[in-house]
Amino acid sequence: MTTTTSTDAATEGRGATALLERTRSVVQPELRAAVATLPGPIRRVAMYHFGWEHADGTPASGQEGKAVRPALVLAAARALDGGRAGDAVRDAIRPAVAVELAHNFTLLHDDVIDEDPTRRHRATAWTVFGTPDAIVAGDAMMALAVRLLAEDPHPAAAAASARLAACVVELCAGQQADCAFERRDPRQVSVTECVTMATAKTGALLGASCALGGLYAGATAEQVAALDTFGREAGLAFQLIDDLMGIWGDPARTGKPAGADLAAHKKSLPVVHALASGTPAGAELAELYRRPMDETAVRRAADAVERAGGRDWAQEQAADRMASAVHQLSGAVPDLAAGGDLLALAEFVTRRTS
Repeated sequence: MTTTTSTDAATEGRGATALLERTRSVVQPELRAAVATLPGPIRRVAMYHFGWEHADGTPASGQEGKAVRPALVLAAARALDGGRAGDAVRDAIRPAVAVELAHNFTLLHDDVIDEDPTRRHRATAWTVFGTPDAIVAGDAMMALAVRLLAEDPHPAAAAASARLAACVVELCAGQQADCAFERRDPRQVSVTECVTMATAKTGALLGASCALGGLYAGATAEQVAALDTFGREAGLAFQLIDDLMGIWGDPARTGKPAGADLAAHKKSLPVVHALASGTPAGAELAELYRRPMDETAVRRAADAVERAGGRDWAQEQAADRMASAVHQLSGAVPDLAAGGDLLALAEFVTRRTS
């Protein structure tokens, strides 16, 4: 795998950040317009969740999502545009909005399921408006995503709608598996099961985002499949890094307490690898996972994960998955220069710190 210098990484990071800013500038007006069609009480929860309003309905300018998924839609459309002067990218704004709505549907529900008190450095919607309103707002956003595609006259809209719906079913299966893992003995969850869960829960939507961009650009079935796999592999790398941040991330940057995943007994990828390591540190971690953990126990658990090799393994796996993603992209876009934005986004999400 090519070695990347710190200067290269910084340059790629700036390029991806600029790409995400451009994505937000074209997607957010359409996203706001779509959310504005929701019924009043549901709209209020959604506007708060997106960071556009305070809980009392007054305008806010808080931190918004990064818009990685809509950026992937537009980047895939650009890569497969075929010299149509950006027509495919303009056409793909609606599916970009749809995947962002679908993503935020999952966030609203995840926060309820995980009982997370904060997201993007402020109180989660369910803690402000109550669990029922947060769940219903998430449901409404998912329905709105499907409606946007169903009403789109673009010839790829039907295929895109079907693909997004199938992705969400897969995503829900991944979420169910994730929750089921929490009820199982710490050593009864295998690394293979955990990888399958993470691919469904995180990789599926990134893959679908790339696939939708390809569909709207008129890509072949083989190209769409390769784009989907690219997104899935990059998504798994993303999840591996996210799991590392759930243990060792800086609360000032992540907006969540240090070791939050450990305190919640999450069987994340580095944790499951550590539990299956057969090491004394893995056995120590298993014992810690069998009882509630205070701050001292969380620190001990983080140390046990590292000593059992979970941290190094997750970092190596993230690099391997990125290499696989690049290989898949070459199958969809023979001239990788045309897929530069997709590569920049994939590199960005696996080097992020918040």
